Amino acid sequence: MTDAPTPARPARTPDAADERRRAVLVDVDELAALLADDDPPAVLDVRWALGRTDGREQHLAGHVPGAVYVDLDTELAAPPSPAAGRHPLPAVAGLEQAARRWGLREGQAVVAYDAVGGTSAARAWWLLRWAGVRDVRVLDGGLAAWTAAGHAVEAGDVVPEPGDVVLAAGHLPTVDADGAAALADVGVLLDARAVERYAGEVEPVDPRAGHVPGAVSAPTTGNLGPDGRFLPADALAARFAGLGVPGVAAVAVYCGSGVTAAHQVAALATIGVDAALYPGSWSQWSHDADRPVAVGR
Repeated sequence: MTDAPTPARPARTPDAADERRRAVLVDVDELAALLADDDPPAVLDVRWALGRTDGREQHLAGHVPGAVYVDLDTELAAPPSPAAGRHPLPAVAGLEQAARRWGLREGQAVVAYDAVGGTSAARAWWLLRWAGVRDVRVLDGGLAAWTAAGHAVEAGDVVPEPGDVVLAAGHLPTVDADGAAALADVGVLLDARAVERYAGEVEPVDPRAGHVPGAVSAPTTGNLGPDGRFLPADALAARFAGLGVPGVAAVAVYCGSGVTAAHQVAALATIGVDAALYPGSWSQWSHDADRPVAVGR
């Protein structure tokens, strides 16, 4: 007598939590499959890190096939100023011109990646979503995860055919300095910088050390596991619950210059929390002598 065959386990139906996460993140194997499709997404290489200027050189040495290099300092930001911060939001017309140079077509899906856990790619994710592109995702784990999975890279520059995407500002919420100050009193204002900068123990780039009074320390690195991927949804939910996010009317995030704060907004979006970005962030706040500064952990 032979054993009866084990019944096939029904495929798990994605739930709302899965869908929220998949609206923000794409894993490397899914991206590889999408790139083999007849209508692949545009892929943006947003390699950048504070104090480094070799992103383009890194791109030329090896990138996800077909990926276009995006310069965060000049294409994802307006020129810096004490009044506006180190990475002000670009004018939407300039962003549209840049996006067309990247080959973005109207209605096309977009994937952004970097080599720092998505902390710079999230700036492209946020800006394009803010400007009305609906299908934008961050490659979870970035280039390291891509190569670790055995997917190929290519070298050299990528110059796509010009795109025709049309952008319009205002599709994601923002706050200014006054709004950030108010949220620190009536909602939750998260400071995404390293805890040492929040506490005022070090300040490598901005004129004053410390944080916006009432802000809660929430370093962006806490969104990631040791492998550079976003933490699972339950771990992220627990993290932000510990920071007081559930149950408040509004949440906003700032960092040094509005770059890594976008990563925090993305992490919150994966668990269904809509957070506003303070684009000027500490680089704007700390230049205004009339703005108070708090120190300590």
